[in-house]
Amino acid sequence: MKIRIETPKFSFFKYQKVDDRYKKVLFSPIPTIFNYGFIEDTLGDDGMEEDAIVLGPKLSQGTLIKLCNADAVVKFVDDSVQDDKKVFYLGDRYSEKLFGSYFRMYALFKRFRYLLYERRLAECRFEGIELFGKK
Repeated sequence: MKIRIETPKFSFFKYQKVDDRYKKVLFSPIPTIFNYGFIEDTLGDDGMEEDAIVLGPKLSQGTLIKLCNADAVVKFVDDSVQDDKKVFYLGDRYSEKLFGSYFRMYALFKRFRYLLYERRLAECRFEGIELFGKK
């Protein structure tokens, strides 16, 4: 799988690749604790490429990495649509409690953002982490 990094680790802004540039699409009050991007040539339930989380050292925006298989998936609902994020390891492991806390706060922030900017209620929630290859 080819994973393109849109948002480097520790960024307060979420970016989206638009043509050959990266556009700021969201300011978050909490920094991203991982590298965030998408899996090229895929399509998720939300109509965009599948989301990818890459744990490890901070990677530059635009970095393209090739990895074989996802190690886990973060189960997440955004705006009432399943929006899971596949997790890949590049050395660092993570704490399920830290990830859970991060995504619970992120879901609350997204609900508030939909209400404030779009004046509507939206279902956003963290549904857990599924580790692949483990029971």
